[in-house]
Amino acid sequence: MRKGLLALTAVGLLATGSMAACGDDSGSDTGSSSGGSSTGKVGVILPDTKSSARWATADLTYLKAAFEAAGVQADIQNAQGDKTQFQTIADGMISSGVKVLMIVNLDSGTGKAVLDKAKNAGIATIDYDRLTLNGGANFYVSFDNVAVGKLQGEGLVKCLADKKASKPVVAELNGSPTDNNATLFKEGYDSVLKPKYDSGEYQKGPDQAVPDWDNAQAGTIFEQMLTSNKNIKGVLAANDGLGNAAIAVLKKNKLNGQVPVTGQDATVQGLQNILAGDQCMTVYKAIKKEANAASELAIALAKGQKPTTATGVTKDPESGKDVPSVLLTPQSITKETVKDVIADGYATKAEVCTADFAKACTEAGIS
Repeated sequence: MRKGLLALTAVGLLATGSMAACGDDSGSDTGSSSGGSSTGKVGVILPDTKSSARWATADLTYLKAAFEAAGVQADIQNAQGDKTQFQTIADGMISSGVKVLMIVNLDSGTGKAVLDKAKNAGIATIDYDRLTLNGGANFYVSFDNVAVGKLQGEGLVKCLADKKASKPVVAELNGSPTDNNATLFKEGYDSVLKPKYDSGEYQKGPDQAVPDWDNAQAGTIFEQMLTSNKNIKGVLAANDGLGNAAIAVLKKNKLNGQVPVTGQDATVQGLQNILAGDQCMTVYKAIKKEANAASELAIALAKGQKPTTATGVTKDPESGKDVPSVLLTPQSITKETVKDVIADGYATKAEVCTADFAKACTEAGIS
């Protein structure tokens, strides 16, 4: 496993400065939010709509709103998990004269190729959510992803204790091997689980990555895990989609609710699984804060301002270089704190508390 990132949490991002006009950026933008044309245009490439619901809802919504409020023209597109399409979108944005390019890479190889093209064209670059290894982006905005993994590991430990599990076999359903964040999540939860394995308190079960965070593949992989080891008593699933895939298999075997499953992203489905007792926890990353931090940075660059890089730095484990960073703090969510996600506006009561979950919502204090 790659060495994890060394990072400091950043709290502020930008210093105000004078606005510098950067030419005319008129033109139509598919999936874009269009503001005024007195500043440079920003290009944003999101990864897919399949690995997590956040990319189609939260990030798109918050980024679009931030750019519109600032009067900055932004072209926001989604590569739909296609590396060729990712590069095609980037080429189009670079040709259109964007002043800033923000990407969520599909893998570090294609991400680096895009960042290199942008830099050669004099375009400022931002890695959003995922660091592009050896990519050399000017800035990186994300959450403390090792901390995310630690919360997952600690959550599973508490859930297994609540179940009074004795020497439980723990299966690990990891994220995509091409996503550096998945490496960091695993570093975090393994730092919690490995001492349990080493002491004999837990038994290490099957441990496998899910290509491209594909939920269908996750279901197949976990079914094979459970078939080969009927004694699995806990599942460290790296996000809510993978967790739900495992829960579907557990339901089929009438084990849901008996085997704790973790998650991440606080999706509506993940929150409902928690309320139903089928998932023991998720990790809430306040995407609005992440999107606002990244858009604030992009807006300053588009306006010709020199942003201050706050106090964060992330060491790229491949290049060894420090990348100026903003790393936000994640939050563990259990049945008792699902209401916090709703209170924060990330999910609504109407979305989560449908008829099947109305009683559970009431019991969880969601009013």
